[in-house]
Amino acid sequence: MFAEIAPTYDLMNRLMTGMQDQRWRKELLDFCALPPKGRLLDVGTGTGDIAYEALGRQPGVTAMGSDFTYEMMAHGVGKVPGRTVHFAQADALALPYADNTFDAVTSGFLLRNVTDLHKALSEQRRVIVPGGKVVCLEITPPSTTMLGPLFQFYFFNIVPLIGGLISGKKDAYTYLPHSTVAFPEPEELQRRMESVGLKNVFYATRMFGTVAIHVGEK
Repeated sequence: MFAEIAPTYDLMNRLMTGMQDQRWRKELLDFCALPPKGRLLDVGTGTGDIAYEALGRQPGVTAMGSDFTYEMMAHGVGKVPGRTVHFAQADALALPYADNTFDAVTSGFLLRNVTDLHKALSEQRRVIVPGGKVVCLEITPPSTTMLGPLFQFYFFNIVPLIGGLISGKKDAYTYLPHSTVAFPEPEELQRRMESVGLKNVFYATRMFGTVAIHVGEK
């Protein structure tokens, strides 16, 4: 499914979020607090947006991007002239990196798609150095706030319509909203991160509580 929507993935992210996804990625990187010449791994990198942004703000860092879907990364290679992201096809549940390799591991809209959340978080913790950060950007489950019904209508009805028109793959953009339904609430995701040994875990919500950035430390 992700291979099929790879050519229009970036465009749909911008349209779905009203261009806010780029701002969220920048804030995610703020939380990483990468040192000079630090090493970043972006898991489920897609076309490499987070990794490219990291290179743009800190030219001395090394940015790796891993994804299960080769076609996504293929569309990201060379996307930003002058910036080199080291892409690698990899399973988020079995990362091909040694323990204590990276200063930060990030993911954007990945976790609700994995089959084993505990294993995915454990792997992210494993590959960061002591003191390193795991930072996750995710859509929250359908909101029960006053704006919840409006958001649900947009997410479950308008997004599949736009996705079908732009990508020709309406089914994919029907799946993506429904993937949030059984995903943990922000408080529960915080507990899940703590359960794999991450410390000082906290989160910040954005866009009326429909998006959350979680941060944990090894």
